Amino acid sequence: MRDEFNKMVAAAKLAREHVEPLLKLADCGFCMHRSWGFGRIRTMDPVFGRFTIDFPNKPGHAMDLTFAATTLKPIPKDHILARKSADLESMRQMAKKDHLELIKVVLNSFAGSATLDQIQQVLVPDVISDDWKKWWEMARTELKKDGHFQVPLKKNEPIIYQAKEVSLQDRLMSEFRAAKGLKARVAVAAEVIKNADDLGDKSAMGTEIITALNSELPSYQRTQPAVALEAIFARDDIHVMAKIAASENEVTAGAVFGGETRLGVVLEALPAVKHRRALEAYKESAPGHWQETLRNSLNAASAKLCRELAGILVQEGHIDQLKETLARLISHHTASSELLLWLAKDRNDSYADILGPEVFRAMLTAMERDQFNEKRSNRLRDFILDDPELLLELIGSADLEVIKDLTRALQYSPSFDDMDKRSLLARIVKSYPAIQSLITGEQTKQEATWIVSWESLERRKEEYRQLVEKTIPANSKEIAIARSYGDLRENHEYKAAKEMQKILMRRKSELEAQLLRARGTDFANPRTEVAGIGTVVRALDLETNVAEQFTILGAWDSDPERGIISYLSPVAQSLLNHKLGDDVEFEIHGVQHHHRIESIEAYKPAPPPENP
Repeated sequence: MRDEFNKMVAAAKLAREHVEPLLKLADCGFCMHRSWGFGRIRTMDPVFGRFTIDFPNKPGHAMDLTFAATTLKPIPKDHILARKSADLESMRQMAKKDHLELIKVVLNSFAGSATLDQIQQVLVPDVISDDWKKWWEMARTELKKDGHFQVPLKKNEPIIYQAKEVSLQDRLMSEFRAAKGLKARVAVAAEVIKNADDLGDKSAMGTEIITALNSELPSYQRTQPAVALEAIFARDDIHVMAKIAASENEVTAGAVFGGETRLGVVLEALPAVKHRRALEAYKESAPGHWQETLRNSLNAASAKLCRELAGILVQEGHIDQLKETLARLISHHTASSELLLWLAKDRNDSYADILGPEVFRAMLTAMERDQFNEKRSNRLRDFILDDPELLLELIGSADLEVIKDLTRALQYSPSFDDMDKRSLLARIVKSYPAIQSLITGEQTKQEATWIVSWESLERRKEEYRQLVEKTIPANSKEIAIARSYGDLRENHEYKAAKEMQKILMRRKSELEAQLLRARGTDFANPRTEVAGIGTVVRALDLETNVAEQFTILGAWDSDPERGIISYLSPVAQSLLNHKLGDDVEFEIHGVQHHHRIESIEAYKPAPPPENP
């Protein structure tokens, strides 16, 4: 190939300084262009002085040799890009069988070091088409144990390949000594604990780490208590790993906390996975008032921390005090949006007596209050919109008047835009059709009022009261008890209780719609010139010549044996507004009847029984 290039130089077709770059390109057979990317050199034509190169979007591209010499960078045959191009299948097999060798190929392609993003970019999806995260976790574990690779704690730092092998213990100790600051040292100590089974002299290693952590802890105890806590946890774990007894003058976790306000601040600065351990440490350090402090910290905590605070209170048998605190914050409308977000996310039967309409009122108040906060959050609002069951569950135990009030509050709330309000209102109307008129300001013909007797109205009200105050709460307790039996998929008691809940809630909705439309009356002074509500009509059956008496009363009044019929019944509808002597027709059980009205009188209710 050199002779060919030299001939072209002699013929003035090529400059002398381009020969060496072209020889490298021809020898490698692979190249990189800054705009077109990776390319594979297929042929060299000395007659026309050009390469034929396959680029990803330019297969068979012809390039002048002079241009190639000045714009292309040669790519070695052992480079990951070249090996993928030459034999992709072998790279895929290497990914399955030898993680370390593949990573080594990639790192050597980048001069011995590459970031995780660079590694992923060249391997996915060509070489690794399945679950990259799972593959990398396995590879990373192997890399840490192999003495040729340095794996950084931060993802944006490069992974380094070194020819000389360094033991895992020596590498971790070097990283610990080089770490700047207590937080960085805690991160390395965590790696030591994870790899404890692969370490040699744990005692010597543990002694050095514990001594270093203890020396730095006092200066962080007041200024960065969360970092100090993490260091204490790491130190205590090293004690266990290396089987080294703790000294009496070591700073303990309990010493880091300094009052209930400080507790929340410290916990929020900790990683979430450390919350429970920190709470256990605080509980031990303040046995007399820890549960009160946890309850007082709820309203200033994030939703994630609220879960941990509530969890440990329930675990230790303080659920009644917890519910009392929650009920107070909700009823006073002082509950934070984060506290309410946790309650909405983790709602279960343990809090059934708290999760009512007042929770939704408190949510509206909290979201309105958040609009004036500097660090405004929409997390609660977004959750309400995203969870289609939440709103209906919260208002499910409320009577219709309360639901109407909540609907008005939602309509006027500045926390939701018009489209979101319509979405939430539609959820309410779907379960409570009686609310439609409140939203639209109109009433359809079907939603006209019903005239009912005072007695039947009281019966319906009593049925509703029993349903809301006794039957539904009893069903909720049954659900909670059944849930405690275990696996809900095979829990027949739970399924039966939930099915009954649907029936009860459906009946509750029906009663609410009926009561909203009902208007009570005693049927006094009705018009008698025509048949109407509150009249007794005597009519002759024209086929049997037998007289029948019909007492037309309210929508819920029906006693066929006494001749009492509802004015909504087919018979009453046929009689209404007809006068003496009119012939009327109606159908009962598929049989047509013909009657003539003989008399119309006012209904006189029976007097109440005298007290003995």
